[in-house]
Amino acid sequence: MRIVSLLPSATEILFALDLDREIAGVSHECDFPPQARSKPVVIHSRLPHDAAPAEIDRLVREYVSRGESLYAVDVDKLEGLDPDLIVTQDLCHVCAASPDDLATALTRFDRRPEVLCLNPQDLGDVWRDILLVGEATCREEQAEYLLDQIGQRQGALEQQLDPSLRRPRVAFLEWLEPIYVGGHWVPEMIGRAGGEDALGSVRTPSFRVHLQDVVEAKPEILLVAPCGYTAKQARDEYESLELPEQWNAIPAVRNNRVYALEASSYFSRPGPRLLTGIEILAKVIQPSVTVSPEAESAILPIPARGAAPRAASV
Repeated sequence: MRIVSLLPSATEILFALDLDREIAGVSHECDFPPQARSKPVVIHSRLPHDAAPAEIDRLVREYVSRGESLYAVDVDKLEGLDPDLIVTQDLCHVCAASPDDLATALTRFDRRPEVLCLNPQDLGDVWRDILLVGEATCREEQAEYLLDQIGQRQGALEQQLDPSLRRPRVAFLEWLEPIYVGGHWVPEMIGRAGGEDALGSVRTPSFRVHLQDVVEAKPEILLVAPCGYTAKQARDEYESLELPEQWNAIPAVRNNRVYALEASSYFSRPGPRLLTGIEILAKVIQPSVTVSPEAESAILPIPARGAAPRAASV
């Protein structure tokens, strides 16, 4: 079977199901595991290189308002790969070529491949999609095993959480200029990690809020995770903002509980590593819990302005 994945989360699932040799093509954002970078790339971005965050937001809104994807399919390359299965999504046109783009490309094919379109809204949907990919690729047993491992790790983590502790209010900032808060599965991840999302809602897309909305929500933990950014890039972006004095009154800012996180690996991509994202959140919310080394090392505290940098541990 020859498989083309048009979104990074599906690529991660395919590799997790031992389908390395079957993957014939990927998107330009498919970077995990590292072997994914060696695969032919069949879609490219329509956004200008190195655009500023505010400009990216403007362009994204323009494309989405027209029902268009930010990415275009390389039809010639895709046709040349002659895939049996193409995995895409209909959830976020920011993350993958849209089904409409793909449908247009497929009109040129003499033999139309099967298309699996994923559309997860919450964690249950994400885990279900692993089964759907397993079924479409004849890897049902591997998919069930992967889900069993995820369930065991999640159960072990939840057993460590102290239910007697009050759930802190958490704000998850998915973009900074302007501010967007995480949606879909992110609020559920925060809940499973022992917190309460102060702004987002489960199964609801991320949405724009005003700075004053964050101030008035009074989050006790502030998470900075712009989509597509590394933790260091997220921290640098946050520290470059000109924030009003009232921002310093936010409990999270006042108590030095502001953290930069890598969104793509652990939060914005609906794949197996969302479990590591839950571990990251749990470690931030209840620092006494034991988590995987990957989760432990993924937390980057942001020091208060004018303060000396803090240690990386929480």
